[in-house]
Amino acid sequence: MELCFVRRCNNRKDLTVEPITEAEQISNIAFGFMASKALFVALHMNVFTNLSGKSKSATALAADAGVPENRMTTIMTALNAIGLVTREGDEYSNSPGADAFLVQGARYDFGDYLRLQIDRQMYPFMQQLEGVVTDEMSPDDVDSYAKWMENEEEARLYSESQHAGSLGPGRSLARMIDFSGVDHLLDVAGGTGGLSIRLCEANKNLRSTILDFPNVIKLGEQKVAEVGLADRISFMGGNALETEWPTDVGAVLMSYLFNGVPGDAIPELARHAFDVIKPGGLFVVHDFMVEDDRSGPHLAALWQLQHLAFTPAAKSITPSWVSGVMEGSGFTNIQVEVLIPGMTKVVWGYKPA
Repeated sequence: MELCFVRRCNNRKDLTVEPITEAEQISNIAFGFMASKALFVALHMNVFTNLSGKSKSATALAADAGVPENRMTTIMTALNAIGLVTREGDEYSNSPGADAFLVQGARYDFGDYLRLQIDRQMYPFMQQLEGVVTDEMSPDDVDSYAKWMENEEEARLYSESQHAGSLGPGRSLARMIDFSGVDHLLDVAGGTGGLSIRLCEANKNLRSTILDFPNVIKLGEQKVAEVGLADRISFMGGNALETEWPTDVGAVLMSYLFNGVPGDAIPELARHAFDVIKPGGLFVVHDFMVEDDRSGPHLAALWQLQHLAFTPAAKSITPSWVSGVMEGSGFTNIQVEVLIPGMTKVVWGYKPA
């Protein structure tokens, strides 16, 4: 998922959050879910798209959305107060950020990702966080990623939004790491193929096998066919922790997997990758990682919190810890880079030739 509004945060100082001193700052955190809902509701009603290139009154926006004017007025007042829109007289306009990232069809639009995955799926998951942390919920009652993907509609909703959000980072990953010498990529938990698509587009020599849950790969096969890569990207249904993997591959990619499995399963995943990669091959891990001193970035920390809500044994990972796991499995020449500023990092290394 490419959250482009944090693209500017390349300097570590930009990611540092000052300690809170005022009650109002605490209130801003406590009431932050209200601002989130204002954003999500506006996306569901196409408010930002309807304001693209023009100004409109709450009356006109209410007519566009087919809702009563008083409700739209309250929504627009909230959006204006939190800076997503501006107001002049009775008319509202998009903020520059809303125009760039929340208008359907915009180059860096990730509105569908926010309204479908974050609002419809991730937001409700947080309701079980307290019960998970305090062990007040029975393990059978905790919604897990695996349970979630057994539901065909939930799997489709998650995968559709995740796919759109993976194409941008996939393009960045293809520029960052040299896959030109790789013939066969195993994309473990690769979803619908957003990253594999970009890597194959950039490397004509590359073919990819994606391992993910059966309800996910149904949509993935459609996405790959739409871009004309069905002859180079194939799928196999299964659970990354249980299914037998292909062997003698040139590279293994794991994106957003380490945060979504129990922490004690991670070293085994790395060892398994080492076993199936050919000598000289490449192992790539992409995920939400906080800094080694755990000072942030705050979005990476919050995403790890989100994962904890449905993976009670999840580990809050750092680049040095991931590097250590890879080294312990036999990989060398470990490198670390930021992929999505303020949120994710990539750690990669090589199996000795």
